[in-house]
Amino acid sequence: MALSVPAIMKTTAARLSALYLLLFALCAVLLVLYMTSLSARMLTAQTQETINDEVLGLARAYQRGGLPVLVRVVEARSRQPGANLYLIADANGQILTGNVQSLEPGVIDTEGWTTEPFSYKRFGEGELDRLRSGTSDQATPPSTGDNAPPQAEGEKGHNAIALVLRLPNQMIMLVGRDLGEPERFRAVIRRSLVLALGMMGVGGILIWFFVGRAALKRIDGVSEASRRIMGGDLSGRLPVTGAGDEFDRLSENLNVMLARISTLNEGLKQVSDNIAHDLKTPLTRLRNRAEATLSGKQKTSDYRQALEGTIAESDQLIKTFNAILMISRLEAGYSSEHTNRVNLAAAVRDVVELYEPVAEEAGVALDAEVNDAFVVDGNRELIGQALSNIVDNAIKYSTDSTSKPAVRVALERTHGEIRLSVADNGQGIPDEADRARATERFVRLEKSRSQPGSGLGLSLAKAVMTFHYGRLDLLPGNPGLSVVMSFPAREDH
Repeated sequence: MALSVPAIMKTTAARLSALYLLLFALCAVLLVLYMTSLSARMLTAQTQETINDEVLGLARAYQRGGLPVLVRVVEARSRQPGANLYLIADANGQILTGNVQSLEPGVIDTEGWTTEPFSYKRFGEGELDRLRSGTSDQATPPSTGDNAPPQAEGEKGHNAIALVLRLPNQMIMLVGRDLGEPERFRAVIRRSLVLALGMMGVGGILIWFFVGRAALKRIDGVSEASRRIMGGDLSGRLPVTGAGDEFDRLSENLNVMLARISTLNEGLKQVSDNIAHDLKTPLTRLRNRAEATLSGKQKTSDYRQALEGTIAESDQLIKTFNAILMISRLEAGYSSEHTNRVNLAAAVRDVVELYEPVAEEAGVALDAEVNDAFVVDGNRELIGQALSNIVDNAIKYSTDSTSKPAVRVALERTHGEIRLSVADNGQGIPDEADRARATERFVRLEKSRSQPGSGLGLSLAKAVMTFHYGRLDLLPGNPGLSVVMSFPAREDH
């Protein structure tokens, strides 16, 4: 998707690239200016120190032999390669000796350090320039001050700083040093700055082109997926490239959220379907019983019996509705129930003790194998309710065993989990698909139609385990069925 320049600058990637480029450029300029100024000051101080040393040496030569010795020393030093600037002039400013051919007017009029860099020409540079340009080869007498001939247009000059001294005989001595090195340093810094800014600009464009455009494409993909989801396709998911960056992390979290929303919507749909289909039969039965009671003359005992049956059926409906609401809350991940440390061994003993009379009446041997005290984080009432439903089912469906009916409750720890299993020796659920369906709401397999119940016991147990970050497994018992509640160990949770 092509974007215009104004549209591109509205993107976060382009703005960040521009801001970073501006920040880097500003920091680079300030750093270069600071380093240039500092280096120039250091070079100037070093130059002045060198000139002071030269002046001290010339002063000692002047003290030894006066002006003749000074002139000889100046001439000798001025001929050395890379020599400083040396000049001796009379009181009128006429150059007598040295390696300076001409000076900027007014330089030697004031004694002491020159306040500003001045332009000059070394001795012989004028004749060399004229020879190169094909002009006159006549030498121009060296001079300075007001009598110095003006420099021809286009002639190349140098800049320098110098110390001007007046000798006791009113003659003038100048000792200076060329500023070419600091100027070359500044030129190098300027070129480096231009090159660095150019590279930063190109780098910023490349970063935007390769990184920014990739980010924009990924954002466009997320936007497209979001539009499909908002259009009602809750099965859609945001794209994940596998790069592991912040876009992938955001997409993964949003996908988990979408999966959760889809699960909740599916649960809501199931609740609606369950209420519409599975609760229709008991409501119809209530109506038919009331209609049959009112259709003819009945005794007072008949009316009382009908009302008692209606109340019992209503209580069962209320229990069913409560179970549905409890399952929905637990599957949604929230509940008004508080969680704390739960001793599973104590909870198992309480449930087994509660169902011992029921098992004895049904002729079922109920046994519990609890040797250690295992502690988990959870809600004891919910765990007890789920375990009660499972034990109740085990007692009911173990009565069709070919041998003596028995139910065994065991608590053990394996592979970082605490497993609470309830096993019976009945006919069980041989088919794996039926075992998977048995934990759905209102599902009652063909063999369980003769037993009382609403088909919500295992659904509630599964929801309780989901609430406790565990799982509910239905395993073949050979014979019978083993229902396993697996809790995460407390130190791992």
